[in-house]
Amino acid sequence: GFGFITPTDGGQDVFVHSSGLINHVRENDTVTFDLENGKKGINAVNVRIA
Repeated sequence: GFGFITPTDGGQDVFVHSSGLINHVRENDTVTFDLENGKKGINAVNVRIA
């Protein structure tokens, strides 16, 4: 699956694929992540619960 992360600084939502998740996350969890240039733009990777 996939989803989007809304940055707390009000920036643009970031795409995340389930392969980029370190922990199981749910809607409204606070997470940390790294950004990576993917084939279709910026992706969140190494997503983990903050």
